[in-house]
Amino acid sequence: MFSGLVQTAGRIQNTQKARDSFSRILTVFSDDPEPFTLGESVSVNGVCLTVIQCTGPTFQVECSPTTLAITTLGTLTPDDPINLERAVTPSTRLGGHWVQGHIDTQGHVDQIEPEGETRHVMITFLPHYRPLLVPFGSVTVDGVSLTIVNVESDRFRVTLIPYTQTHTTLGALHLQQAVNLEFDVLGKYVQQLCAPYLGSERKVPNDDE
Repeated sequence: MFSGLVQTAGRIQNTQKARDSFSRILTVFSDDPEPFTLGESVSVNGVCLTVIQCTGPTFQVECSPTTLAITTLGTLTPDDPINLERAVTPSTRLGGHWVQGHIDTQGHVDQIEPEGETRHVMITFLPHYRPLLVPFGSVTVDGVSLTIVNVESDRFRVTLIPYTQTHTTLGALHLQQAVNLEFDVLGKYVQQLCAPYLGSERKVPNDDE
């Protein structure tokens, strides 16, 4: 479980095919002063992965075929910056929202409007996810917990303050860029529980439908 508050910067050091040729192993360099440990869960651009090897400031994670198909991790190349967050602990301050690291779908940057040092960003998504987005609710974009300013039928707006732009990869977003989206898990559970009473068309959507 994560909070969507990016704690440290990371960078892809290397990518390689796993032994089964279907999965992919990412070697990540982190500037976190506390080394990562074997078996630890870590959020990489919003995707919950397991550390399978660690040496000093670098560690490796393996992306399954499903992860590569649903998320943007398959497009990462050496030197690409990434957002990293370690799993929360019982004593962690929950400053963002409950984030699982389970990506629902990819979105695309549709519009960027600067306002002083702030940037307003519109992100498109598949329309059947619309019930999971509410104005001033939460959404995770590449692992960053953000507040939804407004929602349209197939896109939503978030605002990036200077701190977010400086301390995460979102400051470098460009038009048509693909991003990992995770919708609020509370909304997904409510929708699933209410589905039998609202009709099958209201069940939790997925990209295969």
